[in-house]
Amino acid sequence: MCRKKVFLFILALLLSLSGCAWWKRADMTKATPEALYQQGYNHYGKGRYDKAIKLFQRVKEEYPLSQVALLAEIGIADSHFSQGEYTEAEMAYNDFINLHPTNENLPYTMYQLGMCHYKQMSSIDRDQTETLKARKEFERLNSRFPGSKFSFLTEKKLRDCKKRLGEHEFYVGYFYFKTKRYKAALRRFETITRDYANLGLDYKVSYFIRETRKHLAEEEAPKKLPETTPPPEGPRSLW
Repeated sequence: MCRKKVFLFILALLLSLSGCAWWKRADMTKATPEALYQQGYNHYGKGRYDKAIKLFQRVKEEYPLSQVALLAEIGIADSHFSQGEYTEAEMAYNDFINLHPTNENLPYTMYQLGMCHYKQMSSIDRDQTETLKARKEFERLNSRFPGSKFSFLTEKKLRDCKKRLGEHEFYVGYFYFKTKRYKAALRRFETITRDYANLGLDYKVSYFIRETRKHLAEEEAPKKLPETTPPPEGPRSLW
């Protein structure tokens, strides 16, 4: 489904170009930038991503001023993304964003950059670096292009990121709770209350905050010294 969406998006970009009439006139037997791009586009649609990348790369390198050179750059990134090469895709999307900071396709490339990290998120018991990066990229997109359709698409993804981060905090906090490290546990639980509210974690977190505070109070309560019986008095001197 994701592959199909990317495929259709590139097609929409092609049709939106002001000079789209060249497409009908392009001689596909010649190595024109349009013909090379079309060949790469065809390979991409059939899942032959390596061949697509080679053709898009030729357009980018041999015809950098062509109208389709920018689309070729996106095509390279999309091809890497579609075959699960997220590190390479991330680099390609980043290059596009840095080289073309005012391009109309920036919301799309920023969304895809976030998706590169989103696709690599780990389970809640593992390091959450990729989740944090995905959240950062989605929030950056929302900040720069709040009215974009890609900003709208980030809403669920961003919620997923926040929930996973909250669940990771709970996982660590619960570990501290079970090992009786109550101060460390309380910090984790309070972080969830502050930063990850309304994500389905509120009820159990509030319960563990109460329990953790109760244990802390018991630990900090002054302990009563055992009562001692005074030693018996010795015989009194008659003098």
